[in-house]
Amino acid sequence: QVQLVESGGGLVQAGGSLRLSCAASGRTFSSYGMGWFRQARGKEREFVATINWSGGTTWYRDSVKGRFTISRDNAKNTVYLQMNSLKPDGRAVYHCEARNQHDASSLQKSYDYWGRGTQVAVSA
Repeated sequence: QVQLVESGGGLVQAGGSLRLSCAASGRTFSSYGMGWFRQARGKEREFVATINWSGGTTWYRDSVKGRFTISRDNAKNTVYLQMNSLKPDGRAVYHCEARNQHDASSLQKSYDYWGRGTQVAVSA
């Protein structure tokens, strides 16, 4: 079992940056593949970025490539999402998720744990 707590959300102007953090409990954090997903009001949760256990593999949804960076620090049990050049369509609740597999995945149904999320708002 792992518990995930996201932080770092807030209101930013379009073109600005935010860095989200996700702190995980438990001693086996380094064995989990991790992902960030987001859910805008009235829409389904969608994949944003994922990272494997070592940080050596990362994937992104096409619309955030070149602007967002996912990373992890296994010594601190934390995964990050650096978001640059934010756009108004980035407004959503961002959830950190963990899966009982080492590898990365863009499939939300393959994840086993998730946090309550952190709100990101982007003004035009």
